[in-house]
Amino acid sequence: MVSTPELKKFVDKNLKVTLNSSRVVRGRLAGYDLFLNLNLSDAVELITNKQSTDEVKVGSCIIRGNSVISIEPVE
Repeated sequence: MVSTPELKKFVDKNLKVTLNSSRVVRGRLAGYDLFLNLNLSDAVELITNKQSTDEVKVGSCIIRGNSVISIEPVE
């Protein structure tokens, strides 16, 4: 049996999600499931190059759980 991720306390909070393709997305956690699929609202992708970090507004997005490397709360 698969256990449910302990993300209930992070619902409606801002998170920074690092993905396995070196991509980083920041947004408000709207929901999740037992496979760690994440539903983010007000999402922004952070694109970092040598000189700066650019932000690309994504809006709402679904992130597949198998691509998640880490999840951090953001103040």
